[in-house]
Amino acid sequence: MTTSGKHNNKKTGNHGEDIAAAALEEQGYTIVARNYRKRYGEIDIIAQKGKTLYFVEVKTRKDAAYGNPLESVTPGKQRKIYRVAEAYLQENPAYREQNIGFLAVGILLQGAGAYNIEIVEDYFI
Repeated sequence: MTTSGKHNNKKTGNHGEDIAAAALEEQGYTIVARNYRKRYGEIDIIAQKGKTLYFVEVKTRKDAAYGNPLESVTPGKQRKIYRVAEAYLQENPAYREQNIGFLAVGILLQGAGAYNIEIVEDYFI
């Protein structure tokens, strides 16, 4: 039985989000929400550190053949994240008075459970 590429991509993405959430928690972030969806987009992780609420985009790759995972956080993707972040803030007024930040997390899987992770605050503004 073969597994579809879409299923494999989803599995890889979920694994990357788990790695990212754990790494963020290790660095003192509190995970507020995961996979916040609207019909026009999704935010992988919403995290808080201090008085700043971060909207986090996670990109995971199985190898470097397609380049650095962070390169795929395109201006179009950034616009979608902004729009979904605005919706989240409208639905969650308790966070409106906080500082807002945008993080990108790039994960390159290396097999046998090994990976490289890059966390970039203010990757896009």
